[in-house]
Amino acid sequence: MVQKKFEMVPTRDGFGKGLVELGRQNKDVVVLSADLTDSTRANWFKKEFPDRFFGLGVAEQDMMGAAAGFALMGKIPFACTFGVFASGRAWDQIRISVAYMNLNVRIIGTHGGISVGPDGATHQALEEIALMRILPNMTVIVPADAVEAKKATIESVKVKGPVYIRLGRAPVPVITKPDDVFKIGKANMLRDGKDLTIFACGQMVYESMLATDALEKDGIKARLVNMHTAKPIDIDAIISAARQTGAIVTVEEHTVLGGFGSAIAEVICQNNPVPVKMVGVKDHFGVSGEPEELFAHFGLTAKDIANAAKEVLKMKKGQGLG
Repeated sequence: MVQKKFEMVPTRDGFGKGLVELGRQNKDVVVLSADLTDSTRANWFKKEFPDRFFGLGVAEQDMMGAAAGFALMGKIPFACTFGVFASGRAWDQIRISVAYMNLNVRIIGTHGGISVGPDGATHQALEEIALMRILPNMTVIVPADAVEAKKATIESVKVKGPVYIRLGRAPVPVITKPDDVFKIGKANMLRDGKDLTIFACGQMVYESMLATDALEKDGIKARLVNMHTAKPIDIDAIISAARQTGAIVTVEEHTVLGGFGSAIAEVICQNNPVPVKMVGVKDHFGVSGEPEELFAHFGLTAKDIANAAKEVLKMKKGQGLG
């Protein structure tokens, strides 16, 4: 249940606002769209800067090639489409034309995760974090809310090389503030705790906040970390959490195979092994339904996160770590 004190805004709206602001600041910013201009909020930029907007129709692969060309000419292209098309249909072009050449292309994948809802499995991207983070030179950002999405959009132009920003369709609670520190590659600890650490990204940060509230009522002090950058992952924050709390829960609106949780587990197993539980979609395609129904169906609710926390604490105790 969403608390009324939070404003509800899709993360794609934060991107749209950030893009317009960038357009005003830097005339080298250009926007490319593969037909889904309104849905990705690229239309806001198009309205204000029509001469710097390029619609390529339903041609995601061509769009990535064109974006690479713009980057080679010194422009800062933002290539916009649904995440399922950007990360899947155009992956080869991203790999060879963008990532291999380490070009300054910003790839915007909206409608990520099961919160796309009734559109169903064909449009519910559950693999983008995995597909993008395995590419050398690629930065991957998963904003927690619209405010953070705007910051990520603006800050992304400072990154050398390609950047993938994962955004959502559904309105989500705005839990961060405009004056909160946002630095690509550096996690933000939202709550401290000694018993375990919950690492979350995207709108799962809010669900994890609710979970930490529930855990506190049971006498469990959970550290909560908003890991908005999936790559480069904040290694120091992960190692510190493992050493100081001895147990980890990862939470993502994404497959648990190769995604955000896997990135954290890779750091832990090589540096400071502790028990880990991953909350995410368990090797399934999405299904059609309303976001709240799908979160319950796939085990992504605050209750599921709290249960995972209790399970990892049992593992911690069993290994004599707590």
